[in-house]
Order: sequence, then structure tokens, then C-alpha cells
Amino acid sequence: MRILLVDDDSSISEAVVALLTKQNHYIVDVAADGQDGWELATAFSYDLILLDVMLPKLDGISLCKQLRREGYQMPILLLTARDTATDKVMGLDAGADDYVVKPFDFQVLSARIRALLRRGSSTLPPVLEWEKLRLNPSSCEVRYGSQSLHLTPKEYALLELFLRNNQRVFSRSAIVDRLWNLEDPPQEDTIKSYIKSLRHKLKAAGAPSDLIETVYGLGYRLKPLSQEQTSDNQDANELELSWTQQQIMSAVAKAREDFKAKISDRLVVIDQAIRALSQGKPRIQCQKAEQEAHKLAGALGSFGFAAGSRLAQEIEYILQDNTCCDRTVSIRLCELMMELRRELQPTLVELNN
Repeated sequence: MRILLVDDDSSISEAVVALLTKQNHYIVDVAADGQDGWELATAFSYDLILLDVMLPKLDGISLCKQLRREGYQMPILLLTARDTATDKVMGLDAGADDYVVKPFDFQVLSARIRALLRRGSSTLPPVLEWEKLRLNPSSCEVRYGSQSLHLTPKEYALLELFLRNNQRVFSRSAIVDRLWNLEDPPQEDTIKSYIKSLRHKLKAAGAPSDLIETVYGLGYRLKPLSQEQTSDNQDANELELSWTQQQIMSAVAKAREDFKAKISDRLVVIDQAIRALSQGKPRIQCQKAEQEAHKLAGALGSFGFAAGSRLAQEIEYILQDNTCCDRTVSIRLCELMMELRRELQPTLVELNN
């Protein structure tokens, strides 16, 4: 499945991409502003869009409305650090299917994504089956009969594509569009190599050599089932999620370490903006500091720094007020920044050692 993530916070984006690619081998394209998100959403076919609300160029609410107005029906999940009832109503009224507040738990986000994808494919069974072939999207385990198959991520994604669309013939170009992101598109002949490798592994596990058959002049598909085989495949049951949870924890842990290395730089940007405000510099400095505080609030909470997230969020709310250049307010901002630095001091010391 292919997902579009539109978020200008690289720390969150990196963690979400790692989570989704390792958990279910999803293909994830990333846009850092609303305009790029619009261009990607209208150029490619996505199964789901993850959309931040505060975005440069075109905000998430406007982008969501624009997509729905143009008739796009893919599920849209909004991500935002704003948790008021008004914000939630605004997002859902814009056409979003669900709403997740930053900071969020990555396992909860993963579950919400799976729920939306199931809603978009309501007839999809929990475990995908074809003859004796079983693919469990939750655990990413593939078996043919009693034999386990060890597939590369691309082989897994290719097999899942066929199983989720078992009545469809896919041309090589259609496979490239569905399974490769924009940064590493292969030559169409590369698809032949993946099909050959996948057939070889299936055959070694006991599957017929033509389980994935060639429709000459058109592409590839799963070999149609007999009526008896179709009946036997109605009893699929979900397997354990422990492997998936381990993958999520590993991906989030790595992203957390990467984020910690960027904390100091973000604090410096906010400090500089607050100093500029105290000197009566233009309002644009206030907007810049607000954006950085917004990103910091969401990322800190998602990576386990709850107290720091609350302080960053308070800074963001103050900066939203047009009176943020007032001397009293500037003093309060400086106090909050001192508290935030004290809260994050153990992490900053750890990074400097």
C-alpha cells in the first residue's frame, strides 16, 4: 500500500516513515508543505494520506477541503498539536476521516492507520489467502502450507499487491507506480527480476510454478482459484502482533535518538525569535517562533518528553496572540524557555558528552 505523509516536521516524518515501512512494508512519499502535498496527491494513487494541520504554503485544513472538493476519496488522517473541540470539528468538517493529536503514541497511530485502511477495504479479510498461500498483514508473516517464506521488502509488497487485488492484472508500469516511491523508480525490466525471484521462492515452498501467472501483452496476476479452493479460504484468522510491536519500538527508538540530536538547534531558533520580539522586530519573527514551538511540542510529547511538550505548547499558545511583542509577555516567554531548557538539560548534557 502507498501512503502520502504531509508534514513539515522532519523529526516526526522520519519516525512515521520508519514505522510504516518496517511495520507493513508500506511505500511512503513525504511532502514538507501543503502545495507539494497537493501535487503528489493529484499525481499518484494513494491508499491513505497523513496530513499535518500547520503547514507552509497551504495549510492542512485547506488541503483537505481541496482534495474532497476535487472528488478524492482516499482516507485522510489529520495530525496536529491543537486539541480543542473547535479544531477537531474544523478538521472533520473539512473532510478528514480521523484526527490524531500530537503528541501521539506511535502504536496508537499505527492502529488508527490500519483501521482506516480496513474501512477503505471493508471486504478485506484479516489474513490474505490464496490456495495454501497465507499473508498476515499484522505480523508480515508469509506461509505456503506449513512452509515459511522469507521475502525481501519489495517481494513482500509485490505479493501483497497481488493478494489485495486478486482479480486484477498489473502491468509492469502499474506495479512501479504502486510499489516504488518517487526517489528510486526502477526500470520496468527490474519487475521481471522480482517476479522471477518471488516465483522461485513460492515454488521452493511447494507452490505451483504458475501461481503468479503471466497474462501475455498485459502483465501479471494470481492464477484464478477453483470453487473448492475459494470456499476453503473463508476461515482466515489473525496471528499474533508481537513482531509488529517490536518493529514499531525499534523504529521509534531510532527516530527518538535522531530527534534528540536536533533539540538544541530548535531551542536556538526559538530563543533568537524571542530576543527579536523583545527588541520590537517585525511580527514575522513571532510567526517563526510559533512554528518552531509547534513542531517542538508535538515531537517532544511523541518521543516521551511530556513536561517539555507542555512547556513548548504554552510557548506556542502565547506566540499565537498578537500581543506577543508586549514586554510582560516577552518576559514570560523567556521564563518558559528557561524552564524548558532545565527540563531538557539531562538530554542536552547527554548529547554533549
